[in-house]
Amino acid sequence: MVQTLTPQKIKTVGIIGAGQMGSGIAQVMAHYGQYQVVVHDVAQHQLEKAQQGIESSLSKFVSKEVLTEAEKSEALKRLQFKTGLDALKDADIVVEAILEDESLKQAIFRELDRLLKPEAILASNTSSISITRLAACTQRPDRVIGMHFMNPVPLMKLV
Repeated sequence: MVQTLTPQKIKTVGIIGAGQMGSGIAQVMAHYGQYQVVVHDVAQHQLEKAQQGIESSLSKFVSKEVLTEAEKSEALKRLQFKTGLDALKDADIVVEAILEDESLKQAIFRELDRLLKPEAILASNTSSISITRLAACTQRPDRVIGMHFMNPVPLMKLV
């Protein structure tokens, strides 16, 4: 039997895509969710850009006294930036936030399905592609969800 994940059991969140949405989701998960977060992208320069963007965004929150320097530092410690999908193998939930390309998303979901532990949840930030079609690419359709974040993620209190 596959274990049921509750918010208390989720320790590590994977993010696929280090663009504006992916980096915003990573920032929120690391700061507010206090999860370990592994951000994946195929381009190292995009990961570097995401890391710099998150640091800058958190610094703005510090300057506006929304969070402390210590909270910023703790959030940054919870983030990892990786180009290899295998870095996500221990994630409890993976949120895909890439281009709206159904075949690419399906390919990623198939690969994640093979890589992740059976109880892991696969989520997509898609706003236009059927979650049912993405779930059908996996052996765990009951563990695939839509999780659409509004942009900019760190400022919008809506998922």
